[in-house]
Amino acid sequence: MINAFRVLSFIEGISLLVLFFVAMPMKYLMGEPAMVTLVGTIHGGLFLAFVFMAILIAKLEKWPAKFLAFAVVTSSIPFGMFLLEKKLKSRVL
Repeated sequence: MINAFRVLSFIEGISLLVLFFVAMPMKYLMGEPAMVTLVGTIHGGLFLAFVFMAILIAKLEKWPAKFLAFAVVTSSIPFGMFLLEKKLKSRVL
């Protein structure tokens, strides 16, 4: 289950990067807001799935609340998924 969470974390992080570095520039520099609507909706769904799965795994793996908070915070910043992946690898190995 932790591997599925790692994959979801990566996909959610990529969706955040696409939102920030592709969709938002298209909206504000080219006047095309449709991409933000589409990517924003997809990212929102992935983020909710990520948070739900993080809480579920935190309970199953008995993560401290501090680590769960770290996971949620890093999923909210660009490239944060790489920090989370590093921490998750050290917990799994």
